[in-house]
Amino acid sequence: MNERKLDKETLKRLFVFQKNEVTEHRIYSRLAKSEKDPENRKVLEHIASQEKKHADILAKYTGKNPRPMGFRLFFYTFIARTMGLTFGVKLMEKREEAAEEAYREIAHLVPEAEQIASEEDEHENQLVNMLNEERLDYMGSIVLGLNDALVELTGALAGLTFALQNTSLTAAAGLITGIAASMSMAASEYLSTTADEEAKSKAVKSAVYTGIAYILTVILLILPYLLLQNGILALAVTLTIAVAIIFFFNYYISIAKDLNFSRRFWEMALLSLGVAAISFGVGFVVRQVFGIDV
Repeated sequence: MNERKLDKETLKRLFVFQKNEVTEHRIYSRLAKSEKDPENRKVLEHIASQEKKHADILAKYTGKNPRPMGFRLFFYTFIARTMGLTFGVKLMEKREEAAEEAYREIAHLVPEAEQIASEEDEHENQLVNMLNEERLDYMGSIVLGLNDALVELTGALAGLTFALQNTSLTAAAGLITGIAASMSMAASEYLSTTADEEAKSKAVKSAVYTGIAYILTVILLILPYLLLQNGILALAVTLTIAVAIIFFFNYYISIAKDLNFSRRFWEMALLSLGVAAISFGVGFVVRQVFGIDV
């Protein structure tokens, strides 16, 4: 039974809210069950119980018991397990910011709505301090490897594309350069980390994260040269991949660490593309001066 008489439009909105709460309860419950860190699990279970309480409050008005939304349940569970708990949960919390405002809009009709909105806001504050993921602890090392590979290799490939005008040779030269540079960067990260007494215990992992980020970026950037015969087309695809990597990585960081996406994206993109443009010009000059003809 409804606790008070509400119009059909309000009841429809409450039913949508209820479905969201039921779905989020199930998502948090699933994440809690698979979470190994006991502190993280405890907070996830607490939030799941709050979502269940919200759904039960709304059920008093709607008189219904909806099932969770299957796609959303799968999507956020999958994202959290593959992209990391911090990213998955904070991405979901972005949706709840709009829900908080919607709850407050109907607080004059549903007194409990203000309490629900406040508890939804509380989730975000808890999550900021709650999650402790290794990949985020080493994000500085990942940024170092990723950014260095994007700047150095896009520049090297642009220069080699014009200087050699042979995609196979450009791919081989780029791969050799990339592998050597990845090991050099990993070694540099190891040495710089061991110089800091507090971070010394993380030196090996920091080096590994830097090296892996670098080599994965190298493979993605060189791939077009292995698949295409036209050097200019291969370079264009490589630069597109570079921009896509920059976009995805900065979107991930902006969600997981609450940083400004736009500024970081344009900064990295313009830096990488600018170096590529300069290197392409250097390749032209080198080809003319040394008379390279492959």
